[in-house]
Amino acid sequence: MLAGGKAERLGEAAQGLPKPLVPVAGFPLAEYAVARLVEGGVTRVIVACRAGDEDAFVNALTGLGAEIEAVGEEEPLGRGGGLRLAGSRRQEEGPVIALNGDELLDVDFSALIAEHGESGAAATLVVAQVRSPFGVVDVEEGGTITGFREAPLLEHWVNSGVYVLGEEALALLPEKGDHELSTFPQLASERRLHAHRHTGVWLTVNTPKDLRRAAEFMTEHPEWRPQRRLA
Repeated sequence: MLAGGKAERLGEAAQGLPKPLVPVAGFPLAEYAVARLVEGGVTRVIVACRAGDEDAFVNALTGLGAEIEAVGEEEPLGRGGGLRLAGSRRQEEGPVIALNGDELLDVDFSALIAEHGESGAAATLVVAQVRSPFGVVDVEEGGTITGFREAPLLEHWVNSGVYVLGEEALALLPEKGDHELSTFPQLASERRLHAHRHTGVWLTVNTPKDLRRAAEFMTEHPEWRPQRRLA
């Protein structure tokens, strides 16, 4: 799990916390992700965070049903470097689920792992569609307007930041930098990337407005609340 965000765009709403530990409806953002991973059968979560934040993440995320290990970056490594660092702490073999600690998705991780295995790809990306932030005007070739659509779902699929990485993909991660500018383009050119189309919930939290929207969603969906497990 990538958790090195500084929450700069959240400003005072971050309460001085790393973004994945900012509370949403009473729970740290990353807690929702860990709880969802546990539901999918994950028993160990490695968190790549800023050096000095390790204890904060372990304390916040322990008790959800998975062992938590936090590894601090002594210098900013970029997203690809952070994933490579976390991957170096694995104790098992097999594909790795990688995701951001500051986003909320209802991905079925068991189904995702199964689809990745069936695809034979080096990596699987969870892709989703997003809505236009603006209303759309339908215009014919001659210039005639035929209608309007308010914030429609766009036809393109975008990278949600959730992946399954096999051994080949893990070996190609950069020691420093962004894997989406190096590893993934290389694998795509070799036709070794698979897309898992996600049509469920995907909430990104980057601004105070996003934070309020996420809190409202969680209040309306109590089934998302993580459950602590007795030791």
